[in-house]
Amino acid sequence: MPFPADGAPPMAGERAGERPGPAREVSVPAVVRASAMLRLLSTAPAPLGVNQIARELDIIPSTCLHILRALTAEGLVAVDPATKRYRLGLEILTLAKAALRSSIADQAQPYLDEIVRKFMVTAFAVSISEPEHYVVMAKSNSPHAIRLQVDLGSRFPALVSATGRCVAAYSGLPPRALKAQFDRLRWHRAPSFEEWQTQVEAVRTQGYAVDDGNYINGIYIAAAPILGPEGEFRHAIVALCIKAGWEEAQLRGLGEMVRVSAAEVAEGLRLSVQAAKK
Repeated sequence: MPFPADGAPPMAGERAGERPGPAREVSVPAVVRASAMLRLLSTAPAPLGVNQIARELDIIPSTCLHILRALTAEGLVAVDPATKRYRLGLEILTLAKAALRSSIADQAQPYLDEIVRKFMVTAFAVSISEPEHYVVMAKSNSPHAIRLQVDLGSRFPALVSATGRCVAAYSGLPPRALKAQFDRLRWHRAPSFEEWQTQVEAVRTQGYAVDDGNYINGIYIAAAPILGPEGEFRHAIVALCIKAGWEEAQLRGLGEMVRVSAAEVAEGLRLSVQAAKK
């Protein structure tokens, strides 16, 4: 079972789990458009033509073609000469491997595998990729035939799910700024902002956060933060499962193992563990 980025399919132009918000100011439109093309191609089930890409991203076709040709020349995009359709190029793999070196991926993998071995859940590690999003950097899947699948490179709004509560706990943002982002999120069963704030505050004392069916119906998610030198959110260790059949003591045990794993990974990365230690 794939892990959806949202309780409902995102509309065109939306990022997973997020309602459309005000457009961000940009200084290099061509770079922003090129990035949008790469993301679109990464999620497309089949290669796309110029007109389809231009329509999806609301770009003039001639401008779209110009950018695609530049990306093709760099190897980031490949084109089928027969169909004139575009897909991601193999140079993306080179960049991805370089990005993963010295990242949380290698350090976290043994701990993710151990969480899965002990609890038969899906476990993954995420890193903040930009102020309002985090990305999946490493994963370990449950061996069960029916399981929740999380893809490497998946991006999520920073405040969504259990990880979002960890992000908020160490964001340093005032309540008004947090609420502005919170109101743009999409949930299966949204908590009130006041209830969510209480859960955010609990992260600092408990060492991990929980999302009990708020983000996705019937899915229990536990996440523990790893902080940077200034006490800012950098990474998280996350585990999720279909809640049916679990006892409360088992769920607490899962959360505790996620917390301890985050502490161990933090020490390996020589980052702050104040959020992960009791």
